[in-house]
Amino acid sequence: MHIHILGICGTFMGGLAALAREAGHSVTGCDVGVYPPMSEQLRALGIDLIEGFGAEQMALRPDMYVIGNVVSRARQADGSPKFPLMEAILEAGAPYTSGPQWLAEHVLQGRHVLAVAGTHGKTTTTAMLSWVLEQAGLQPGFLVGGVPLNFGVSARLGVGRHFVIEADEYDTAFFDKRSKFVHYRPRTAILNNLEFDHADIFDDLTAIERQFHHLVRTVPGSGRVVVNGLEESLTRVLALGCWSEVRSFGSAVSDFVAEGDPSNFRVLHGGHPVAHVQWTLGGVHNQLNALAALAAAEHVGVSPAKGAQALASFENVKRRMEVRGSVNGITVYDDFAHHPTAIRTTVNGLRRQLGPHVRILALFEPRSNTMKLGTMKSQLPWSLEEADMAFCHSGGLGWDAAAALAPMGERARVADTIEGVIAQVLAHVRAGDHVLCMSNGGFGGIHSRLLQALQHH
Repeated sequence: MHIHILGICGTFMGGLAALAREAGHSVTGCDVGVYPPMSEQLRALGIDLIEGFGAEQMALRPDMYVIGNVVSRARQADGSPKFPLMEAILEAGAPYTSGPQWLAEHVLQGRHVLAVAGTHGKTTTTAMLSWVLEQAGLQPGFLVGGVPLNFGVSARLGVGRHFVIEADEYDTAFFDKRSKFVHYRPRTAILNNLEFDHADIFDDLTAIERQFHHLVRTVPGSGRVVVNGLEESLTRVLALGCWSEVRSFGSAVSDFVAEGDPSNFRVLHGGHPVAHVQWTLGGVHNQLNALAALAAAEHVGVSPAKGAQALASFENVKRRMEVRGSVNGITVYDDFAHHPTAIRTTVNGLRRQLGPHVRILALFEPRSNTMKLGTMKSQLPWSLEEADMAFCHSGGLGWDAAAALAPMGERARVADTIEGVIAQVLAHVRAGDHVLCMSNGGFGGIHSRLLQALQHH
């Protein structure tokens, strides 16, 4: 089968492309603003990338067009379609489907799917769970919304019965407004946490809770729902009905509990010690991610002790507090954080690692749809509380970033270009500082540009 993927460079669609290629399908795709790591991974697989969504791509005549949720029926200012290829597909009556639907029918069917859902930590926890199953000899397939350093690729078919998938609550496609994860039909589902996000498609937290309950409804009676016992929102989700075994983690009365420092802790199951995790990751959020992964792995026969052993060699995911370089005693990191809670968690994790006396300079761009709408702008000073200084790239925003960050006083700087942000950082950075760049996009290549500028600083 020849599939042509619209929006191929998103982390999900890029992973789907890799799986399709591995399964022997012919794969082509198109997108705009191609950036690493997905662009590099696709080229390494020999997948042809076409820039833009021009109607001339109809000449490829694929067997199926797979439509990413970046595609819409939107129009440009002059009235012309923003996605001419999609209009041509509809006019021609050509076959098309969504990414999650294609995946469900061609990859997940007949497998034991372990789905990792939650507002935060999905990518890291999916990578953790995949590594735990790999080390246990299960050779799982996986699709991660990032590149796990242990595997070097974001997706693979695997040879075992198990498939681990990052289960996103964002909508499926312009023609299917259900959350992506309802297509996956998991036997093991992790509900990691749940708070308001995706303000462009959800009106409120209740609307997201409803989608999470749709996921719970698809888990069979012999399945397992692994749920964060600290989250009131998830308690409400399960109160709507649950027909599967439930295992909780995180709270003092949960089935799986952690005792000790997040980088070196005991795991208790039913009050009894069952494992000891000692690893390179820090932060309470990663400790909770680990408990979720261990509880899910136990459902497919991997003991917590064996799982903890695997976590000792877990290397996290690209763009999760990834050190991009160090110049003149100044360290530059890249991180995917973009929601205020994730930004706060990321800054807190680095602060715990470095201690109170080392300066952290936080650079970020409000790039997600929720952040661009300004829905959570008032939370930004709170999210950046533990940073010594914050630098915001405000280009393309419809709201006043300087006003939103005003409570931070002199600790905050705003610039509407990447060059401007770099200039501001250079004016304040000093030896020994740690510069944390946070975005869910390419951030204009700010990491390498900053490292280059620091060499001449």
